[in-house]
Amino acid sequence: MPLYEHVFISRQDLSNTQAEGLVEHFGVVLQDNGGTVVNSEYWGLKTMAYKINKNRKGHYAMMRTDAPSEAVQEMERLMRLNEDVMRVLTIKVDNHDEGPSAQMHKRDDRSERRDQND
Repeated sequence: MPLYEHVFISRQDLSNTQAEGLVEHFGVVLQDNGGTVVNSEYWGLKTMAYKINKNRKGHYAMMRTDAPSEAVQEMERLMRLNEDVMRVLTIKVDNHDEGPSAQMHKRDDRSERRDQND
C-alpha cells in the first residue's frame, strides 16, 4: 500500500485533548477503510504566519499512514467537512523516516538548551 504523511491544523480554541482526539478519530477512519496509522505526533499550539479563518494560532498534528488511496480520500473529505480542522496537507512518500519528525527534534533541542543553562 502507498505511504502518506498528513499534517493538519485545527482551531486554536480547542483544548489539547480535543486536538489529540481529532488525530485518533481520523486514524479510526483510516482503519475502517483498510489503512493503518504507522505513527502520529501532536506538535502543539503554534503561531501561524498569517490568519486562517480569523485564527492566529492553531493545533498542529502529523500522521504517518499506510493506506489505500480510497481511505485517504475519505479521511480528507471528512477533514474538510469537520469545522475544527482549518487546513490539511497530504504527501505521498516513498518511505517513512525512523524516529520523530523535525518539529519534535526542535522541541528536544530547546529542552536540552534549558537544562544546560540551569
